[in-house]
Amino acid sequence: MEEKNLAAQVHDSRKTPARRAADYLVMTAAAAVYSAGVSLFLDPNSLAPGGVTGISVILNRIIPLETGTLILLLNIPILAVGMCRFGLRFIISTIYCTVLTSIFTNLFALYGSLTQDLFLAAVAGGALIAVGMGLVFKAGSTTGGMDIIIKLLRVKMPYMKTGTLFLALDAVVVGAATLLFRNLERGLYSGLAIFITSVVMDLVLYGRDSAKLIYIISDHPGEIAGRILEELNIGVTYVNGSGAYSGKEKNVILCVIKKNLSSRAEEIVRQEDPMAFMIVTRATEIYGEGYKNLFSEKL
Repeated sequence: MEEKNLAAQVHDSRKTPARRAADYLVMTAAAAVYSAGVSLFLDPNSLAPGGVTGISVILNRIIPLETGTLILLLNIPILAVGMCRFGLRFIISTIYCTVLTSIFTNLFALYGSLTQDLFLAAVAGGALIAVGMGLVFKAGSTTGGMDIIIKLLRVKMPYMKTGTLFLALDAVVVGAATLLFRNLERGLYSGLAIFITSVVMDLVLYGRDSAKLIYIISDHPGEIAGRILEELNIGVTYVNGSGAYSGKEKNVILCVIKKNLSSRAEEIVRQEDPMAFMIVTRATEIYGEGYKNLFSEKL
């Protein structure tokens, strides 16, 4: 685990000043989008989006403090834990996002709700929060609060998707809000907002069916692999295999192809060897050259 953290820090240290500036611009825009979802749709309609923000919406009805201010105050102890676990380099950008989120949330609150329709508020607010968090994650940071807790959980459970973990933890907050406000309708719409956030955030982070994983067993592996390399500019790997019945040694072609190119790869196989045995399946998460970076994307 320490080796992974060290590698992540090494990758981050290689960023140029221009790349770092671009990341902070993305974080700024993302914090504004996130805050718009809270202040213009969810908070004024008493919809708790879960996490620290949802807790802040609840406390805002009890304590005479603005929601953005409560977000900042609740994040202080969480940020302290994050600093101990992930280091100062990581936490600086998180503090930046958290402070901006707090400021933007209070500023946007001056405009009031853009809609009184609870369904529209839940959908729009949930989607904006997801886009904001997804962009911040892609920039290598978090918006604080549950984001840090999720990041800790992802270290322990890398097979769990970010949106799924948020959905589970946020459900607890929404349940508490429903009991406190004694309003089942708003609780259900809050749950809808969280579901929208989960779905949209996974789309932002992982995309939809980002690529296809293809295995090709053919008597003409050289011709097929050569054309895939030349025409599609896609890396190919040979996996040594042998037929259980015939005992014949074969090179099995293994390649990961972006979805928009998969049909062209299949056509190459059909042209070179109509009798080839081919397996095509989804590859939902891919890390490495040409795809996502393992340490900046795997949150």
